[in-house]
Amino acid sequence: MARLRAPDRRPGSRILGVGAYRPTRVVGNDEICERIGSSDEWIRRRSGIVSRRFAGPDETVITMAVEAASKAIARSGIHPSDVGMVLLATMSFLEQGPAAAPRVAHQLGARSAGSLDVAAACSGFCYALGLADSLVRSGDVLNVVVIGSEKMSDIVDPGDRGTAFLFGDGAGAVVVGPSDTPGIGPVVWGSDGERHHMIAHDRTWLATRDTPGPWPTLRMTGPEVFRWASRAVPEISRQAVERAGIGIADLAAFVPHQANARIIDTAAASLGLAPHTVVARDVVTAGNTSAASIPLALNELLSKGTLSSGDPALLVGFGAGLAHAAQVVTLP
Repeated sequence: MARLRAPDRRPGSRILGVGAYRPTRVVGNDEICERIGSSDEWIRRRSGIVSRRFAGPDETVITMAVEAASKAIARSGIHPSDVGMVLLATMSFLEQGPAAAPRVAHQLGARSAGSLDVAAACSGFCYALGLADSLVRSGDVLNVVVIGSEKMSDIVDPGDRGTAFLFGDGAGAVVVGPSDTPGIGPVVWGSDGERHHMIAHDRTWLATRDTPGPWPTLRMTGPEVFRWASRAVPEISRQAVERAGIGIADLAAFVPHQANARIIDTAAASLGLAPHTVVARDVVTAGNTSAASIPLALNELLSKGTLSSGDPALLVGFGAGLAHAAQVVTLP
């Protein structure tokens, strides 16, 4: 009987380069307040957000993804033809089919690469990073481009007091390639579909077709989500650190999904991070960019030059689904 040949497995994978794209338009709290009848002080107190970026008509999920990924590829030192897979995490791409990732791969010049969208909302980047690590270690793919790209301004009601002040637009990307030692720790992931309604669209596309009415927009039960995230983030963070074989005190950086500064601070305090651990707070000037928030925050930390190559960083995604994912990575 003929036997299939197994690929040569690699001992590990690592992040080779990071890139980001931020839309040009900066939107302060005052502009948001006019639409929701609130105040700058109220927004800062509830979320820590001072400003966010909104993409213009020519800044799309695809164009922003290409810009961020192009920078990540350039910094990784590889050629686009060396990319074997493009994974695009997004919840705001408005075409169900075809996926956005093949068009991103084409525009990157990775025209023979496999490509697919990952629909895990705010956890999407960590989910895609876990998949990329497995693909590279399996030997099936040499290099994987992982992107989070969101135009949340397309799916959020600007007059909704519960969401309008939270979300922003942007894209971040990394290149994952082979390594002689593990540079991406085991992923801890899961979901709770029973509570999917806590972050969800208020109407289906079918309902919109059959009963003309408002455009479906994202709604969120803020207090419930806050309680869930405040409990879940420290729990999965500890599991990811333990599975990576290090301690909390070893972390050089904590890069959670930039959902809300209060959630970030609560999780950081619960974990008992060491004084030297840098905590990402990109949410203050970027808002919640869903699947793009972790690579955007990671790129911002690296640009400041306070972290070193090889430093361990904890990444944690959480949000709609309710889905979550976390892993420890070594910085490029």
